[in-house]
Formats: sequence, C-alpha cells, structure tokens
Amino acid sequence: MAKLYLKFEQSVLKEFPLSQAGATIGRLPDNAVQVDNLAVSSHHARIYWDNGSFVLEDNGSLNGTFVNNRRVTKTALKDGDEVLIGKHTILFTEQWHEEKAATIAKPGKENSAAVPMLDATVILDTKKAREMIAHAAAGPIATLAPAGAPAPALAKERLGILTVVDGRTDQREYVLSGKLSVIGKSEMASIKLKGWFAPKVAAVINRRDGKYFLAPQDRKLKLNGAEIAGPRELCAGDTIQVGRVQITFAFSD
Repeated sequence: MAKLYLKFEQSVLKEFPLSQAGATIGRLPDNAVQVDNLAVSSHHARIYWDNGSFVLEDNGSLNGTFVNNRRVTKTALKDGDEVLIGKHTILFTEQWHEEKAATIAKPGKENSAAVPMLDATVILDTKKAREMIAHAAAGPIATLAPAGAPAPALAKERLGILTVVDGRTDQREYVLSGKLSVIGKSEMASIKLKGWFAPKVAAVINRRDGKYFLAPQDRKLKLNGAEIAGPRELCAGDTIQVGRVQITFAFSD
C-alpha cells in the first residue's frame, strides 16, 4: 500500500494511506493532506493515479513544489521520494519494508508537540546584528588541512538585511537568517507592522540557495514603487513598501 508521511524536520506528524483515488495537498482543511503553514497555498498540489503510477502535480502554487530538492510542475513519484511543500516534507512510500519502517519516527506523544509555523527572523540592534551576521554566515571547513598548514578560509554566506526607512514597525533593522520571514501585523509576523490599517500578512520572504524571494500576499505591497503579482528575487537596494512603511533590502558584507 502506498502511504504519505507528513514530516516537520525529523518528526513525523501524520501518515496518510494513499489509494488510486489520489489526494490533494494544501493549507485549507478540505485537503486530504492539510499543511497548516502560511507558505503553503490553499490548494497547493495534488497526487493522482495515472498510467500505472502516482503522479504529483503542482496547482500553480505561489512558492512551488519540490521533489528531492528539485522544483517540479508535474512528475511521477517513486518509492522514497521526498516532497517539499513550504517548510514541511511529505515522504512517499510505495513498497513498504520493515527496515524502512525502523528509520521513520512514528507519530505519537513524543513528537506531537506544537510545530512552529515559521522560523522567527532574528531581530537585533545594529551592533548585535553585525555580530550575528559574522557568526551565522561562517560555514564549515570543506576539507581538513594537512598538519602544520594554515587553516583554509571559512566559506561565508551573505545574509539579507531589512532596514526600515519610514513608517511604524517594532524594530528598525532585521537580519533574515531564517528560511521564511513574514511581513505584516499578524502575531506570527517576524517583521511586524503597526497601525490599524496594516495588513495581517503583507508578504513572505523565502531564503533559498543564498537568494531571497519576496512573495506578495496583499495588494498594498509594492516593490520599487510598482505592484507585483508573484514572487520576485530581491536585489541589494530594493525598496519594499506597505502603505506608509518603506523598507530597504541589502546583503551583509
């Protein structure tokens, strides 16, 4: 029997038997596999039976569907494939083996704790932000140096920084160290807007492969003075505007 395992990091949250009737995946509760996360579209993707195999198809989602770290529009699923949707992983199994079962944590009380919907963006004052960047951007040494040889330089990844130049927010500068950051008035927002008319969720920023992508969630949002309909890659010097709030984007040195 084919099954789907909804996972967050290393914990299995729920398992779903998969029949030839297929399944829908999305944020709303009318989906067979509900993924309650703002990065997931209402009806994000679907799985259906076609020509002797299960096929995964993206429903034009805002943030995309990935299989084994490769973005897909439509693809046949193979046993052991991992589907990344938002911040959750869905493991597809078609040939169930005992040794495979032993490697997957079963859902239960030990891993049923509430899962955070978003990685909180680090909010620091300017001095601490620079220290955070220097610490977080340092990557592992690729190879061990021979005895007596000077240590190789550490690989560094630039982090994005948002600086508020006008308008009301809870901080003036934000270091985007998480994979997902939210701009809005919502309690879950990491860049928190203030004011009666501020939208609950104005936009989400995804960090992927060292790049940052801005996805609008509200018509009030503008990038460099123009409205955008879909995700856009952020470049140094870009200006994000939500109502009276203006925020500039830059990379760490």
